[in-house]
Amino acid sequence: MIALGRMSTHVLKGATASILVGLLNTAYAEQPPAPCHPNPNAADDRDVVAKRGDIANLPKPLKDRLIRLADRPHSILPLQVFAEADQSSQLFQYYLLDSTGFEPNVFTKIFPGVNDNVQLTATGANCGLPTVGAVRIVLEPKPGLPTDPNDANAFIDVFTDISGLFVINNESGWYEGWMIHDLTVAPVNKTRRADGHAQFGTVLPEDVAVLKAMGSGNNVPGHFFTVDGETPHAPSASDHFPDKQTNLISLYLSMGAYNALQQSDPHSYWEFNYLGTNWIHPLYELPFTGGFPDNNGVIDALDDGEIGKLQSIVPGSGPSGVHNRAKDVGDNPNLPRDPDKFDGTVDAQREFRQRGVPSGLAHEIYLDVYERLASFEPEVKKLEHRLNDAYAAEVARVDLNGDGIISAVEGDVDTPTDGFPDNRRLYLSPLSFNRFAVTREINDGLLAPRFSPSQRAWVLSGTLVEVDPPVSASAGRDADDR
Repeated sequence: MIALGRMSTHVLKGATASILVGLLNTAYAEQPPAPCHPNPNAADDRDVVAKRGDIANLPKPLKDRLIRLADRPHSILPLQVFAEADQSSQLFQYYLLDSTGFEPNVFTKIFPGVNDNVQLTATGANCGLPTVGAVRIVLEPKPGLPTDPNDANAFIDVFTDISGLFVINNESGWYEGWMIHDLTVAPVNKTRRADGHAQFGTVLPEDVAVLKAMGSGNNVPGHFFTVDGETPHAPSASDHFPDKQTNLISLYLSMGAYNALQQSDPHSYWEFNYLGTNWIHPLYELPFTGGFPDNNGVIDALDDGEIGKLQSIVPGSGPSGVHNRAKDVGDNPNLPRDPDKFDGTVDAQREFRQRGVPSGLAHEIYLDVYERLASFEPEVKKLEHRLNDAYAAEVARVDLNGDGIISAVEGDVDTPTDGFPDNRRLYLSPLSFNRFAVTREINDGLLAPRFSPSQRAWVLSGTLVEVDPPVSASAGRDADDR
C-alpha cells in the first residue's frame, strides 16, 4: 500500500521535536505580541501539564504539543483524561493539527478585497498566533470489553484540544471535527454473492481489470484509490479550487460540533463506538454541499442552484430508495428525537430515525460507486446516479423492515443482517481513519461536511500517528465509568 497520511511514533522525532523542546523550555516562548496579553501563568501551566499523569507517558511530539497549548493563553488546560476502568486508558493513535496542509481559504488567510476589512472569524486569534491542536484517541479497558481497538465492541474516547479558533458569536455557526478515511482499492475475491454482486468488502476480477487500466495504473488492490488512477495527491497548500484538488475519495466521520472558549481555545470530548457515533452522514447529501463534482467532473452546485436542495431531515435511503413521510419519521414533538437512545433492553424504546449509516456500510457504498465499475451497474456512468443507487441497494441489505433506515436495532453490532451472524463488518476501525480535519460549519440542515468533499471550509488538518504498543494515558477515575 502507498503510505499516505500515516506514520509511526518515531517519524516526528528529530529536528522538529528538538526545536519544539527548545521553544517550550523558554518562558513565554509563544506568547502573543502586543496589544494581546500573555499567559501570566505560562511556566506553571507548562510544568503542570508536563507532569500530569494522563500526559506524562505520551509520545514526545504529542506531549510537546499539549505543553505548547498550555503555554499559550487559554481558558482551560488540555482536557484531563480520566480512566473509565480499573486499568488506565490506553492511547493508541493521535493527530497533530495545524492550518498548513490544505489550500488557504477565507478562514485561514486574508485576501485583499475579500476579507481584509472585516473581523476575522476563525483562525488568527491572539494577535495571529498560528492555530494548532492535538487529538488523542484512547481505548478504555472496561471489564468484558475487548482491548483491541479494531474490535467494533471496543470502547474508545476522543479528546480534542485546539489553540487559536475564535469564538463564533452567532447560533448559525460552529466548528466540527472529522476523522477521515481515504478509500483503498479493495482485495479481489472471485466468489460472487447469490445475486452476482461482489462479496462484502471486495471487488471482482473484472473490476480489478478496469481499475488497473485507469490513469497510470495506481488503482490496484492495497493502494489508495484515486479517481484518475494517478499517484495519490492528498490535500495540499498548493491546491487550487476547483481545478486542482485531491484525487482521493474520503469518508468523513463527525466528532461532533463545538465552539471556542473566551481565550480562543476549543476542547471537545467524543465517544467513538457503534452506538450511533461510528456512523457516516447520508452520502446522498453530497451532491448538494457545494464541493461535489457533477457527472462531468465539474463542481457547479452553486451555479446550478443545488446547494442544500436535498436534505436528510426526513430519513430514508435517498432518491433511489425509500421515501418516508415526515408524519411517520419526522422529529416528533410528542416524542422528541433522541439519537442517543441507541442501546437498551426494550427495542421499542430505541432510536429508529437514524439519518446516517454505519461507517463500514458507507465504505461498501463507495466500493459500489467507485471500484465495482464492471460488476455494479456498469451501464450507469453518471456519478450521482451511481451514488444514489448504491446507497439504496446497500441500505436495503441491512434494513430489516424495509423503511430505508438503519435503526438502532438493525445497526446493533450483535444483530445478524445480510446473511452474516452479526454486524461487526459494518464498522470501520479507528485506525483506518488516516486523516483528521476541523471545519467551520453553518446550520444548513445538512449532516455532510460543509462543501464536502472539498477543503473549502477547513480550518485545521492532520495525519494519523499510530502508537504501538499503546501507552498509559489517563489519571484519576471518571465519576460513573459510563
